[in-house]
Amino acid sequence: MSTKTIIVTRPSGQARQLIEVLTNAIGKSGIANRSFPEILSLPLLTIAPKDDKPLAEYIASVLNDADLAIFVSPNAIESVMRLMERDWQDLSKEIIPIGVMGGSSQQALRNHGVGLEQKPTPIILPQKNENWDSEGLWQELQSLQWNWQNKKVVIFKGDGGRDWLADTLKKAGATVEAISTYSRVPLDIDNPAWEAIREIDWSKSLWLLTSSEAVRYLGGVIKDRFTQKLSSASALCPHHNIADAAELIGFGEVFTCDPGDEALVKATLAWLTI
Repeated sequence: MSTKTIIVTRPSGQARQLIEVLTNAIGKSGIANRSFPEILSLPLLTIAPKDDKPLAEYIASVLNDADLAIFVSPNAIESVMRLMERDWQDLSKEIIPIGVMGGSSQQALRNHGVGLEQKPTPIILPQKNENWDSEGLWQELQSLQWNWQNKKVVIFKGDGGRDWLADTLKKAGATVEAISTYSRVPLDIDNPAWEAIREIDWSKSLWLLTSSEAVRYLGGVIKDRFTQKLSSASALCPHHNIADAAELIGFGEVFTCDPGDEALVKATLAWLTI
């Protein structure tokens, strides 16, 4: 009987953390007493932070009179903090509140001391993890009861991605500045990581998909370079947009779970018991 396989498709650094958590959870669950699954890392996209000095200077000038900063992901936080090399509250005269879409971004800010200062930076995020997305953050921002026509919002993001929140803020009257601080580089088709994928039993594989863009890239590679079909594989997605993308490229069974690693691990353990 072939072993079940879990494929973690996050960028390498984030994948290592999730694989470690998964491995520990599987060990504690007792599932490993029957057959420990193989866990593979397939970093479909690599995050490449931008590091040019003019960009840092531009960010500093834009933040000088900003009313709100939004980071779309932990990657956006890491790239900005690395680029600026200053404490958040040193970037402007007034403390700029920060909006994020989930708990991992909140933790990334805390890792840089943001929100833990003597006078803490306000961090705004959806209270329920099932609302950890752009729409959920927009709903949370309504509690500020701001007149958006008088507000300037800076959104830090990667190249591409959804523009829904920026468009919504603009429609509400806000002045919005969207700044790309990192790029996503697709995994080279000649990377050895793909060879391990060729050897798995696809009918016993679960793909952890956390990026719609990565899913679309995967679909192109599978179509062009693999004889195996995704129709026999399963996918686990923490957002309905990602699930829609997974269904579109041909995954036979697509599961959804709440955002966050805890929910991802819990759902993976449930799949392993099937």
